[in-house]
Amino acid sequence: MAIRPLSHDFSPFEQLGFDDEPVGVKFEYLLPKTILRLSEPMAMCEMVREAQTRDTPFYMDESNEDCMGRGAMGMMPDDPSWAEAGLIGERMGIFSDAGANMRCMRHYTTFSRGAVRYVVFARLSALEFEPDLLIFSGPMSQCEVILRAMAYSTGEMFESKATPVFQCSWLYSYPQLTGKVNYLVMGTGHGTTARETYEPGSILVSVPSPWFPIILENLGRMERVPHAWEIGRKAWLKEEGAIYENLIHDSGARH
Repeated sequence: MAIRPLSHDFSPFEQLGFDDEPVGVKFEYLLPKTILRLSEPMAMCEMVREAQTRDTPFYMDESNEDCMGRGAMGMMPDDPSWAEAGLIGERMGIFSDAGANMRCMRHYTTFSRGAVRYVVFARLSALEFEPDLLIFSGPMSQCEVILRAMAYSTGEMFESKATPVFQCSWLYSYPQLTGKVNYLVMGTGHGTTARETYEPGSILVSVPSPWFPIILENLGRMERVPHAWEIGRKAWLKEEGAIYENLIHDSGARH
């Protein structure tokens, strides 16, 4: 892992007109010397929102994070035994008992301890490095185009992986380590809701770098807003019926 100059042309994402700027995320082992360190503590889930307010990139380290995001990043020198025992979720009332919390923990995807020491964030207009992830946020009416562009040439399924807690792992480490696009619905996670990070019902889509060229190419080929969505229900039902009729005729199914 190393900071590399930006090589992709992300201007098609700028043209989508998101209310919230997309944010690039880079996972680093070596200190990013040319980037300023985040000075105040906050949770990992809040750092995308923070990047959207800044004109310059920043990086975080273990001491910047004041929730359990350090665990997802593999930054905690020792996992607290009380966390491993499932006591956090039980005492916060998120789970009925520690056992339920422990079972939930089996789903998490996290970086190996020590593999990531710094995480760099920058909004798209301030992005000068090649990111590992691009994170999009906003209402589904804006974010769905990213998911549709993923599927346009691949047929890939939309998939949301999440748990009631530790959603930082599903936003950051899961997409990076699996190479899968993931999206989260805000209001379903305990910490993000309690911290009022995003409006409940809004969407965060996390796109790992192998998908950048595919989604960018497809955005240039497909309809940004599907024709059927623009013309209204009555007009579309008429067009849809005509398409089916033509298919039946062309296939010779009707004699």
